[in-house]
Amino acid sequence: MNSLDWVVLIAYFGVMVAIGVWSHKRVDNVSDFFTAGGKMPWWLSGISHHMSGYSAVMFTGYAGIAYTYGVTSFVTWSFPIALGIAIGARLFAPRINRLRSKLHVASPLEYLKNRYNLGTQQALAWSGMLLKIVDVAAKWAAIATLLSVFTGVSLNQGIFITGAITAVYCTIGGLWADALTELGQFIIQLLAGVSMFIAVVLKLSDKHIGFFEAWSRPELQGHDKPLVGPYGTVFLLAFLFIKLFEYNGGMLNQAQRYMATSSGHEAKRSAYLSASLWLIWPVVLFFPMWMSPLLVQAKSPDGSDSYGLMTEQLLPHGLLGLVIVGFFSHTMAMCSSDANAIAAVFTRDVAPAISSKARQWGPRTGLLAARLTTVIFLALSMAVATQVNSPTFKDIITVVIKWVAGLMGPIAIPMMLGLLRQFRRSGPTAALTSWAMGLLAFWLVNYPISWNIEGGVPLQYQVSIPLAVSLVLYILIGYIKPEDTPERDAIIATINSDDDGAAAAAVPAPAGASDNVLGSRVKD
Repeated sequence: MNSLDWVVLIAYFGVMVAIGVWSHKRVDNVSDFFTAGGKMPWWLSGISHHMSGYSAVMFTGYAGIAYTYGVTSFVTWSFPIALGIAIGARLFAPRINRLRSKLHVASPLEYLKNRYNLGTQQALAWSGMLLKIVDVAAKWAAIATLLSVFTGVSLNQGIFITGAITAVYCTIGGLWADALTELGQFIIQLLAGVSMFIAVVLKLSDKHIGFFEAWSRPELQGHDKPLVGPYGTVFLLAFLFIKLFEYNGGMLNQAQRYMATSSGHEAKRSAYLSASLWLIWPVVLFFPMWMSPLLVQAKSPDGSDSYGLMTEQLLPHGLLGLVIVGFFSHTMAMCSSDANAIAAVFTRDVAPAISSKARQWGPRTGLLAARLTTVIFLALSMAVATQVNSPTFKDIITVVIKWVAGLMGPIAIPMMLGLLRQFRRSGPTAALTSWAMGLLAFWLVNYPISWNIEGGVPLQYQVSIPLAVSLVLYILIGYIKPEDTPERDAIIATINSDDDGAAAAAVPAPAGASDNVLGSRVKD
């Protein structure tokens, strides 16, 4: 990087902070901070949903997969995400929106207290928060790894720089700041991605390598196969199931995008836009990664530095800075949205359950608690990020694929399936048992069982078995021990009603303050 690249990077950080300051004017209460008051346009929600779904891990971990295996990086990652969101557009998006517009909640988990019970809500809330700390930590480590390639700063310095900038704008402006910065980040990403695409095409042309000819080169032997290595059919199907739950709200931050729109219909449009972007845009981003073995020799054993090395070699200064900004935009978009989601879970679900004072928070105190929680979450995730490459967590892609994908299912299944009429018989026993046994299955498959099998348990089973265990138990226990009640049926009926004419509603008292969400309308 030279001075021109630094100017681009610093200007980007300045714009992000400015958007956060501007968004501060739109945030008067926790409803504005966590769900944009239900006033976000569907197209902005869709772009925000898309941008908050991936990070610089794509340019490190998935760049390594593309470098090593080729097009399977798209087939087993962004394609199942696009398909999962498209399915969820009808199945989940409108129902999640009605959590805000009809049940008047500000956190995606807030409805669980009445759908199941307080214990279930707390179990999912605490485990979801802990998992998100690890997930976001991997994202900080990914962007810090890229920053070290370009600038030479240490991993910890890179984590601190990106985390501090993100903390400023998302703490000040809440979800509005997240969405507006993500719109700007999407534009930057578009310019950076197209620039890199063109640079690679021109370089291949200089080497007299055509697109179709490239796949027959020895360096790309087998890279045109959709399913190779550990990324086979079982992994693809497992990943589709996981992403169906995760990217439609199971990891909380995407659920907020659906909640932020004015109605279930608008949430559905938002989801379809996000699905379309996931289907088309990653192809542009992945193409340079697929071609990278023809242009660079990765220094890292897993190829995770290949994209960074290629960027340095192919782009002139200024454009190099723009692509680096694109790396930051991915990570900061996801991490800021996660921080906002976890702040919602803590201030609306956890704090009121453990403190009587939290149940009495007024508008100003609640908003202050939300901002303070956001800062604390970011700080904890940054601290864990310094340990991502340690023996405990191993490499970045291991954290993202194995830990996050494997642990997400047991948390997401009670939350997501609890929205649907077909699972109304599944109550607290089904939810808690499926959650606990899914977590136990993750530990058994990834550690004791894997230790005793030569070569370990294959990756596809590491990530799919916990979800399968949770899914089967949730459904089976619902039939063996049905726990549907008139109160729970009323909540499910409200969520499944297609009458979206109600205006954005005020936020009720948080969990623990009232036993009846439907009747709670305490304004902030």
